[in-house]
Amino acid sequence: MNTDCPRRSMITGTGSYLPEKRITNQYLEKLVETSDEWIRQRTGITERRMAAPDQATSDLAYEAGKIAIADAGLTPNDIDQIIVATVTPDTVFPATACLVQHRLGCRQIPSFDLAAACSGFIYAMTVARTAIATNMIRHALLIGAETLTRFTDYQDRNTCILFGDGAGAAVLSVVEDPDATSCIIDTHFAADGAGADLMVLPGGGSRIPPSPEMLEKRLNYITLQGRAVYKNAITKIVALVNESLQRCHLTSDDIDLIIPHQMNARIIESAAKHLEVPMDKIFMNLDRYGNTSAATIPIAIDEAKRQGRLTPGKLVALVAFGGGLTWASALIRW
Repeated sequence: MNTDCPRRSMITGTGSYLPEKRITNQYLEKLVETSDEWIRQRTGITERRMAAPDQATSDLAYEAGKIAIADAGLTPNDIDQIIVATVTPDTVFPATACLVQHRLGCRQIPSFDLAAACSGFIYAMTVARTAIATNMIRHALLIGAETLTRFTDYQDRNTCILFGDGAGAAVLSVVEDPDATSCIIDTHFAADGAGADLMVLPGGGSRIPPSPEMLEKRLNYITLQGRAVYKNAITKIVALVNESLQRCHLTSDDIDLIIPHQMNARIIESAAKHLEVPMDKIFMNLDRYGNTSAATIPIAIDEAKRQGRLTPGKLVALVAFGGGLTWASALIRW
């Protein structure tokens, strides 16, 4: 994206919400042939959250969004656009964002879902940044929210250990001060549908609509080709960060913190090694939440902010890779 936008934007508020129920590795040991040690060694995950039976994706999104708006010092009436990044919407239609807009009490503003899997939040940020740059809006509420456990096969030892539920949110606002240094300085997103079969939820759409046969074949659950995803993710994460730095005439030494999509600790550690970035500059919380797809990055941003790791002047890189295949990155001067 062009970094010389006429109107710059910045994250002005953050929020997150995690369901109370914890799914530990020890619990999964009772369901499939696995062990706490095996899961931790291969993924870095020790537990993940599960939404209550009466909670849907919009409920998690609402809670995170409400906190982010308040954190930005705004009211729901100030929000001009809502984007919910999710692959687990409440319903095929209406959009989950419309349900969140109504529940928050926002005006009749553009509200829509964005399905880019794990890259969804940065996709949403790029869309909202463009809307701010072109004078369409002043404040956008961006939410990444997922209830992936509803689509996780707890008979599949390779996937059931990975996914959790949660929501993270951020308010993206126009930068009023022309002399301010804090802003989003670069975003990029792309996709390659040739790899669509590497991570997919096969059933429930127009290709394989809901039916007894679909349920019998367990096509209503997430499938992934772990080895291929692992290799592609490392390569793409490294390339994304390097390309973003090159566009902004920066180097990896300039980065203060990288917040990657929380998919697998070994992938993140390998990418950091290739980038020659020490692990103390990498933010990780997947040990407690697992992979929450579009929600991982906004949850991590909110946690990093509350931990004091996002202070004025720091250069922060966001990077994600997910089903589609999709990928996205952002550079932010905090």
